[in-house]
Amino acid sequence: MRKTTLITGGAGYIGSHTSLALIDAGHNVLVLDNLCNSCRECIARLEYLAHTRIDFINGDICDSSLLADIFSRYDIDTVVHFASLKSVEESTLKPLDYYTNNVGGTLNLCRAMAHHGVFKLVFSSSATVYGDPVQTPILEDFGTGKPANPYGRTKLMIEELLTDLCNADPRWSIALLRYFNPIGAHESGLIGEDPHGRPNNLLPCLTQVAIGRLPELTVYGCDYPTVDGTCVRDYIHVVDLANGHLKALEVLQHHNGIHYWNLGTGIGYSVLQIIHSFEDITGITVPYRFAPRRLGDIAKCWADPSKAGRELGWRAQRGLEQMIIDTWRWQSCNPLGYQSSFEVPALIEVK
Repeated sequence: MRKTTLITGGAGYIGSHTSLALIDAGHNVLVLDNLCNSCRECIARLEYLAHTRIDFINGDICDSSLLADIFSRYDIDTVVHFASLKSVEESTLKPLDYYTNNVGGTLNLCRAMAHHGVFKLVFSSSATVYGDPVQTPILEDFGTGKPANPYGRTKLMIEELLTDLCNADPRWSIALLRYFNPIGAHESGLIGEDPHGRPNNLLPCLTQVAIGRLPELTVYGCDYPTVDGTCVRDYIHVVDLANGHLKALEVLQHHNGIHYWNLGTGIGYSVLQIIHSFEDITGITVPYRFAPRRLGDIAKCWADPSKAGRELGWRAQRGLEQMIIDTWRWQSCNPLGYQSSFEVPALIEVK
């Protein structure tokens, strides 16, 4: 039987792009997703892009019986773990949901893995584990801080849980990938970020205003100690991020223990810089208004990704212009996200 990589949350934004990257690289994948942040149409589009059928299970990592059944039926040797609730703002309002799903679900997953002799895991972590950094760019050896919100604290708890596993049992081989801010979409325009309800992240909000689904963009905070008073973040193309998972999987085949890498570009852009860049590239004016700071946000956060360059042979290939072009192609070809009927994407003209 061919070995299988289980991808939890594999129908979500980052998970879908990584699923496609793994299939293109020759991996046999099984996608597990409860569709709370995704939809079944994404799998159909992945199958179209990959020219193959994808094994998909609509289920939840909090369901221990389901996990036991999955590991019994499939010859899984590696897990890539994306499944989590992911809104910073929502986590401040519903912390119990976030701890139950993110931490509790990961405990269930690790128990099922250990019971079935599966010890290789790539974990979708976050730059939020650094808390409010005392300086930027952020290096991995700064150590983790005090995350500013429950979402970040769940990611840090999971990192500590997985570190304890590796310390207790040398069979484990785990990669902690600390993402910065994924944007962009697959160049086909077939898959991209499609948040349920009102978006929480900048680019989906911006493009939904540009397409006419939202009347204006809300910019939370204009008095941060940054270049223009708005938050500064490290934006990375989701396809570059997906390729980082491939590189991490290669390392896990030969090196046990715990490993952690920043996946970012090393460049910080403010909210206003992103808005103005989008307007310059697309020729579309985006109305926006300022609002008070949002609970759980920090002023600035960007990576030093040099460790990933040295140890993974990975670096981000796509700049901000490409990120914006691919994001807008996805949104303009899919004005209603995955509820849209897909048409062949037109090329986006760069001014």
